[in-house]
Amino acid sequence: MAEPTSPHLLFVGGAGDATLAVDVVTDALTQARERGLRIHVTNQEATLAATPTITALADAVSAVDFAERGASAAWAREQVAAGEKFDIVFGVREMAQEAVAEVADALGVTGNAPEAVHRIRTKDEARAALSAAGFRQPQFRVCADQAQAADFLTHSTGPWVVKPRDAMGSEGVTRVDSAAELPAALDFLTDKASFIVEEFIEGPEYSAEGLFIDGVPHTLAVTSKELLPPPNFFEIEYVIPAIVPDAQRVEIEQQVSAALTTLELRYGQFHVELWWTENGVVLGEIHIRNAGGWIHRMLTHVIPGLEWFGLVYDDVLGRPIDRSALKPVRGSAIRFLTPPPGRLTAIEGWDEVVAHPSVIHSELAVAVGDVIEPHRSVGNRVALIAVGADTPEEAQALARKLDASVRFVTEPASGS
Repeated sequence: MAEPTSPHLLFVGGAGDATLAVDVVTDALTQARERGLRIHVTNQEATLAATPTITALADAVSAVDFAERGASAAWAREQVAAGEKFDIVFGVREMAQEAVAEVADALGVTGNAPEAVHRIRTKDEARAALSAAGFRQPQFRVCADQAQAADFLTHSTGPWVVKPRDAMGSEGVTRVDSAAELPAALDFLTDKASFIVEEFIEGPEYSAEGLFIDGVPHTLAVTSKELLPPPNFFEIEYVIPAIVPDAQRVEIEQQVSAALTTLELRYGQFHVELWWTENGVVLGEIHIRNAGGWIHRMLTHVIPGLEWFGLVYDDVLGRPIDRSALKPVRGSAIRFLTPPPGRLTAIEGWDEVVAHPSVIHSELAVAVGDVIEPHRSVGNRVALIAVGADTPEEAQALARKLDASVRFVTEPASGS
């Protein structure tokens, strides 16, 4: 255990109970331990019970609901009044970021302003702020029903995207090409009371992964993405670093840095989604957390020795950070496998593929007898293979080869 005089990390929101979430937070807490930090984890009571490996890494745990506005900040004030001291406030869960900001603000420690985090968590507010600042953005409208959505379609240029105001992981996101497709898109929404309809952006998708150092955005790498065809937005491949010309990469990094600064964000990690179009960068969603999809492991391969979470702690504590070492020197790729929907009767080639020495992570979430649902969001991911190589081109080729070596056999399933 860390000494009582060690800097104290308050880790708000802990981990979700999914494998990826636990792996991310295990890394984050392990890197805190390596720096001698005391760790206090807060999370919803049921999730604390469901993540014992995370509580085992902490010096203390408390059941605090990060989803309840103001609850985490009020709890933290009580702890300080009782003699506790928190030097760093951090968290990685998307839905906990407003609580992280509220606690940091309440305690007067390094963090993002709560209003800035709320702005990016509410997608239409982020769109409006970026558009007002001169960044390219798709036209959009916040709608309350199908009639309003249909009216927006009439007065804008399609195709369009229907999406929730504050979800993640492509949950509830659908492309529509006509008003006739609106009912199905609205059925897929996670919240039908208030949603966004916006113009679809043509062009390849990317994301920028990074962190703030002395309040300034630093992009670690740009990630390229491949998606299944519409109507939904199921991502099947990431490559890091993206295989793009240097001038394009520089433009992406500059636009991302400028946008984060404009949105008054200054602390922690970031994951910024975007498109590359004939007119350059069009910014998508802004996240003030690490990327999902096992990108944290991919980055550790492409930037040897990287401790993405530890760097955040070092920054708060004023410890030196060598920016020159924070750049990709190798390549990594991941494939999210897409078996045909139906009842799974056989899986062929999986064991041979995951035994490949270049595989840095693999996961199989289905077994014979399970029903494969249509691939619509991250919740439908059933298998993945991540590889590391000397270059991104080699990594991409290998990941695709291994993907093609696995065969899922399915049969029609009633009600699937």
